[in-house]
Amino acid sequence: MRTELHVPSDLKFLTVVETWLLSSLELELGEEVDWQRQANRLRLVLVEAYSNVVRHAHRDRPNLPVLIRVELYERDVHLEIWDHGNGYDLSTYLPPAPDDCQEGGYGWLILNRLMDKVEYRLQVNGRNCLRLEATLPKKEPVPDIYS
Repeated sequence: MRTELHVPSDLKFLTVVETWLLSSLELELGEEVDWQRQANRLRLVLVEAYSNVVRHAHRDRPNLPVLIRVELYERDVHLEIWDHGNGYDLSTYLPPAPDDCQEGGYGWLILNRLMDKVEYRLQVNGRNCLRLEATLPKKEPVPDIYS
């Protein structure tokens, strides 16, 4: 399955983006996945990625669209978020120290903790691409206590 969504750079569309992604995956995977657990994981990843584009990459140009693409291979989810911003140089990223009380800088850390693979490509045909991959675990069977 492959589908994509072009959405404005406005946080009021966040619910639309979340619903689109989770509904698309749930339609394809059905009861194979524990949606209560995986929906929260994917929602946090999507909120972090989409809000960073809106607040940083497209900050001065809210009329630019964000392209979000999802591909599903069995239970392997590949999510791409494309933007038209100047991009972010990851070589300058310093993860927050545990003792720091800094306000930002946690996004990259969150994405890498929640996803199996995270890649960021600068200026691919004039756009930047954040690619996120994860394998969704199979739902654990509920034991039959009456057998």
